[in-house]
Amino acid sequence: MHLKEILAGTFLCLVAVTSWGGMFHLMEHALTFVDPFYITSIRYLVASLLFLGILVGLEGTASLKLEGRGFSLWLLGTAGFAGFGFLVFLGQQKISGHSGAVTASVIMATMPLMTALLLWATSGRRPSPYTVISLFVALGGVLIVITQGHITHLKSMEKSILADVTIILGALCWVLYTWGGNRFPHWSALRYTALSCALGTASILAITLVATGIGYLDVPTPDHLFRIAWEMIYMILIAGIAGVFAWNRGNRILGPLNGVLFINLIPVTTLFLAVASGEQVVPGEFLGALLVIGALFLNNLFQRKGLR
Repeated sequence: MHLKEILAGTFLCLVAVTSWGGMFHLMEHALTFVDPFYITSIRYLVASLLFLGILVGLEGTASLKLEGRGFSLWLLGTAGFAGFGFLVFLGQQKISGHSGAVTASVIMATMPLMTALLLWATSGRRPSPYTVISLFVALGGVLIVITQGHITHLKSMEKSILADVTIILGALCWVLYTWGGNRFPHWSALRYTALSCALGTASILAITLVATGIGYLDVPTPDHLFRIAWEMIYMILIAGIAGVFAWNRGNRILGPLNGVLFINLIPVTTLFLAVASGEQVVPGEFLGALLVIGALFLNNLFQRKGLR
């Protein structure tokens, strides 16, 4: 691999993870005006149309054919886009202040370890001892972030813990969606993303309409939508279209073993933005984030040694 390719791949992965880290910080403001269901509906309705337009422009109309795999794509798209969008941001909304953004971003950083457990469950590929140790260290880091360094307070945090579990389930939905992409090896990453996003968006809209019809959700007012306009532009174009494209392309250049290491920077970006905006970040949040990042980094190094 040439130096120019390495630099290009590194830059693309950095663009992706920093855009995703900033997403959680911006959602603090957006979630005070509009619920995560309508935010997710608007975000992916626009994003799926853009994805489909780009797909047709680059690969032609033949790429829109489902080839008898529509049901699998619908299930995976529903998990990845509806499950992730609804659950992660619903959990973040239930946690007051910037702690919701920090907690969500730290849990996102554990997705590579979730993937190892998923592979164990689906293929019998048992994770190595150092991966298991890294998993427990990372979980300990997440607990420290959740409790802001006071783990003894867990018993009095039932509501917060429920929100944290909701975020974890959302992250697991994205892991399932990413894992499902391996079932489409002859499709481009763009085709898999565009078609699964479109079918997942159908589920998102259906769930949102039903929830509104039974009175669980209220239709956001034009004023509330106007108040989050910049956040929605960022979520759709930067964290959505640009972030996904940069991530897929960067991983093609560097390889998944190198690319996944950049996931560690998501909580770093979120913490940096919290500090830069003047929010108070307690030492426990820094310590927990460092444990998660350190566990993932060491696990990646051990994986490299095992491959050698």
